[in-house]
Formats: sequence, C-alpha cells, structure tokens
Amino acid sequence: MKKAIILLSGGQDSTTCLYWALKNFDEVQAIIFDYGQSHVIEIECAKEIAKISNVSHKVFNVCGLLASSSLIEHGDHNQPSRVSPELPDSFTPGRNLLFLTIAASQAASLGINDLVTGVCQTDYSGYPDCRKTTIDAFQNTLSLGLGAGDFRIHTPLMYLSKAQTWKLATDLGIKDIIINKTMTDYDGIETMNVWGRGSLDNPASRLRAAGYFEAVSYGWI
Repeated sequence: MKKAIILLSGGQDSTTCLYWALKNFDEVQAIIFDYGQSHVIEIECAKEIAKISNVSHKVFNVCGLLASSSLIEHGDHNQPSRVSPELPDSFTPGRNLLFLTIAASQAASLGINDLVTGVCQTDYSGYPDCRKTTIDAFQNTLSLGLGAGDFRIHTPLMYLSKAQTWKLATDLGIKDIIINKTMTDYDGIETMNVWGRGSLDNPASRLRAAGYFEAVSYGWI
C-alpha cells in the first residue's frame, strides 16, 4: 500500500494537500503541531478536518522550541522579521524544517517514506523554508540521515498561485470544506466571508481572499 503522512495545520493549503494525498495514496495519516501560534484555533480546525476526512492524526506540542515571531507573540505581521529585515515578522525560523523532521521520524518508525506538505513558492510570503530548493535539500538530508531509505516530500502547491489553489480545491470537491472548516487567518479571526473566515487587515487573509476572487473571475469557482 502507498502510505503518506500529511502535515496538517488546519489552513487552506494543508487541507487542500490532505485531499490531494487522499486521492494519490492508499492510506494517509496526519500530524498537527502546536507551536504556540496565535491562531491556535487552527489546531481544532485541523482535528475536525482529520475527523471528517476519516484520517487518523497526532498532535505534537513543540511550544518553546522555535524562535519567536509575530505568529507566536501576537505581534504585527507586517513588521520586518527580527531574523532579517528582508522577511516579514510572521516568518517563524525553522518551523517547516522542524515539522518535517518530526514527521519524517514518525514516518520512519511506521515504514513510510512519503511526506506531504502545503508549502508554496509562488505565494510563500518571503518564507525561505517554503522554497523548492529548501525542500529538495531537506529531502536529501532526510534520506541520508534517517537510515530509512529515500524520502519523498510532496508539495502539490509549490508552483500554484492562490487562485490555482482554489481551483484545485474545487476540482477535488472540497471548496465548501475550505470555506467553512479551515482557518488561515494569522490572528484566528472567525468573521465569515464568502472566501472563508478571517479579516482583511491580515496578510494571510488578504492573499486568500484575492485568490478566491481571481479564481471566480477565471470561472474556476
């Protein structure tokens, strides 16, 4: 059987990748991370999404292990990162790398070599750990370092715009799940809009909303 582990945040991208994985693998398991994020409601969203998709899941508490960011300190997401002025403060250094390491370790113990994550280079908001070069290098590191064979990190959204991500969700038949069940807003704002929950004073929600209306304009939704 083809098995995979999905890194599920409860947001639009990872949920879309979950259903992509369900279409491409015989068995999928989800890993959810509590890292002290200000939009902690996404964890409950992830649990609910895993339940309705009939996917088993584990929640890992990694609070205190990552460098701080506006996502952890409820700060201004539009300010420069304390790591580099070229990055937004919503960048949490090492987040995706830590998550992938834990997921790969869990996968190795289960005889699984396929990981799925919703990172995206096109709409990556300046996050260096969402780039294809980073993912490829890390895939090689996991394959060399874990002693469990070659790992494959699947990134279905890597080169998609947010509008194309909406199209993929629609093609997968999960548009309503994305709108009603996911939380992408960095502050966990639950105000309901046609494109889902969030506030347009938030960079993640602005990107999500813009992608929705672009997809509508193309007739994809």
